[in-house]
Amino acid sequence: MKKAMFFNMFQIQMPVGALTSITHRVTGILLAAGVPVGIYLFSVSLEGPEGYARVGAFFDDFAARCLAVLFAWALAHHLLAGLRHMLSDVDIGSRLAAARRSAWAVNVLGVLIALLAAAVWL
Repeated sequence: MKKAMFFNMFQIQMPVGALTSITHRVTGILLAAGVPVGIYLFSVSLEGPEGYARVGAFFDDFAARCLAVLFAWALAHHLLAGLRHMLSDVDIGSRLAAARRSAWAVNVLGVLIALLAAAVWL
């Protein structure tokens, strides 16, 4: 009888390019989920002074500001990783060393942009 094998993602050491690519997909999902919320909040803010005040009060909550920082990180990472993927499609930076450097750059710059957003919003 054959022993069952299970796939454990935490035991696999993936290269930085793979992690960047997976994170690019995850941030796309976060952005797709967050855009309707952003549109709703924008719509409420345009209803008049009361609506604007309600949205402002919503962002007075620490958890809402943390979600805004998360959304800023997702947007930054997704944009940078998308540019990286587009450049590699035309064979710019697709060699192994350059691909690793660009993956690290995307990850670090995404976090730096999120930290800048946190400095402003938190």
